Amino acid sequence: MDQQTTISDSNVTKQSTSSYQNSTSSISTNKEEQEQTSDNNKTMDEQSTALYQNASTTSSNQINIDAIATRKSYPWGKIIVGLILLSIIIFVIVDSVTNKYIISGFQTFLEWIEDNLVAGVFAFMGVYFVATVCFIPGSILTLGSGFIFGKAIGLGPGVALATLAVFVGASLGAIVSFLIGRYVLRDWVMKRLVEKYPIIQALDEAFLQKGLKIFILLRLSPIIPFNAINYIGGVTNIRLVHYTLALFAILPGTILYCFIGAGAGSLSESEGAVSGPVAVTSIVVGIVFGLLAVFAVR
Repeated sequence: MDQQTTISDSNVTKQSTSSYQNSTSSISTNKEEQEQTSDNNKTMDEQSTALYQNASTTSSNQINIDAIATRKSYPWGKIIVGLILLSIIIFVIVDSVTNKYIISGFQTFLEWIEDNLVAGVFAFMGVYFVATVCFIPGSILTLGSGFIFGKAIGLGPGVALATLAVFVGASLGAIVSFLIGRYVLRDWVMKRLVEKYPIIQALDEAFLQKGLKIFILLRLSPIIPFNAINYIGGVTNIRLVHYTLALFAILPGTILYCFIGAGAGSLSESEGAVSGPVAVTSIVVGIVFGLLAVFAVR
């Protein structure tokens, strides 16, 4: 009897222990599930935060891209340069038919060179450079330099020095004008003209292939406006090296104008030295070389 009771108590104890262990195991399992659920929720929160940050970054990047695109669509640098250049051209045109401040300034400057020959040579190059870039006709300077330098050091050396000074100033100004024209207008010409019209595209290709020949002929023509052709060259497809080499073709006309200026009786007389037979000859020669340039495009 006592033995049965002991066995029964033992069984009860085992059952209690088993129930306790099951309960403990169940509690542990529930706790692990809760911790796992908490970890999952934490991971989801982190993922949501990451997605939000990515979305914010993407939105910020898109805003930056839109801002860059807006800036590119409005090339303010080109617009400002173009407006400044246009203002200068308008002023030069208006001044040439009204007050003539530029012509008076050139006369005063040339008179100053007579008294300051060495410094005047370098100053002359700088003034001719500025005049070329600013669309100011340089014929007065060219003729006046022939007279000033011819009077100062003799006909032959004077014409040679005047030719050198004119060539350096005009060439540097022409190159800068070319680069300005290419920077300001080349993209616009490509989009609005070259890409739309086959004939303009053919001309552009001709300047690429035969640019040196075409510009040599244009430079030899005295009736082709020197300053205008500088900017026009910038919007074509001609290579810079060909454009620069073609500038040597201005030497014959430069020598002629300096020689004519050197033969004048006074500085004021040199300004009107290109007249009569000389003017007619210049027109004829200009037409001939202009036509040759047109045929060279073909």
